Amino acid sequence: MSPGPLIAVVDYGMGNRRSVEKALEHVGARATITRDHDVLAAADGLVVPGVGAFPRAMRNLHELGLSDVIAQRAAAGAPVLGICLGMQVMFERSVEFEPTVGLGLIAGEVTSLHTNGLRLPHIGWNRVDVARSSPLTESMPAGGAYFYHVHSLVPRPADDDDVLATSDYGERFVTAVQRGAVFGVQFHPEKSSTHGLTLLRNFASVCAGHAQGVAV
Repeated sequence: MSPGPLIAVVDYGMGNRRSVEKALEHVGARATITRDHDVLAAADGLVVPGVGAFPRAMRNLHELGLSDVIAQRAAAGAPVLGICLGMQVMFERSVEFEPTVGLGLIAGEVTSLHTNGLRLPHIGWNRVDVARSSPLTESMPAGGAYFYHVHSLVPRPADDDDVLATSDYGERFVTAVQRGAVFGVQFHPEKSSTHGLTLLRNFASVCAGHAQGVAV
């Protein structure tokens, strides 16, 4: 049996990197937590995790030179998956605490979730409804699947074609995106049981395909 794809979990000092690494290993990938530029450049795909504030995340990414590495890998067609804050930094900007420029891999911005009186942060299991077909959501139930969310802000893509899935908490919000081989999820697949592992297994398959020269 051939080894699974090498997926690098980008270590920029924020997020539950170890649980993401273990979940990727559980679905058959070879996973490593790293900020080494050479390792990131050689990996079959990248996962950008993250928990915390957008301004600090971007400051860490820039100081470690990781923003350029992620952008270069994405431009080369390598699969990239952002999780929670790691997904938010894929966008052009965020209003969290102060206006901050993101990586700009997906057009749009990150703003506060409009809960219409519901408590923030939004913490819990919410049904995710897939908006279009994607290798990331293959085998997901047609009626939606539940994933674990912890957030107060949401992405607002400029292009509806980038919307992969939505959920509802006070408002209908975008919870998964895709532009080419750049994917992002607002929820935590590593904490979302069977469906979360299915999504990570799908991402690993995308990474394996990239290693074999298959474009998304």
